[in-house]
Amino acid sequence: MGLAYNVYLNSDRIFGCDRCKTHLATHDNIISRNFRGQHGKAYLFQNVVNITLDEATERHMTTGKHVVRDINCRQCRYTVGWKYDKAFENTEKYKEGKYILEAELLCTVH
Repeated sequence: MGLAYNVYLNSDRIFGCDRCKTHLATHDNIISRNFRGQHGKAYLFQNVVNITLDEATERHMTTGKHVVRDINCRQCRYTVGWKYDKAFENTEKYKEGKYILEAELLCTVH
């Protein structure tokens, strides 16, 4: 296995890991700001970078049953959100393959 290099994003507003400032996503990749996580406000993103994925688990959430994976900052291993692998409700299918990052666990990187 070779070295894992971080991706550095180029945007006016970049969200990073609150612990180590590693770039995770750009403001342009936000699909929705209308989400809640364990720590409060959360954002649904189309794409994130510099993460590792935990094993898939089935969770009962406020919007129904989902298969999700916790996502961790690749640099410091801090859990920053989760990825939706599968939604069981038809109205929630739009979340599949998308990422949640919790606002409390993010910082703005300049």
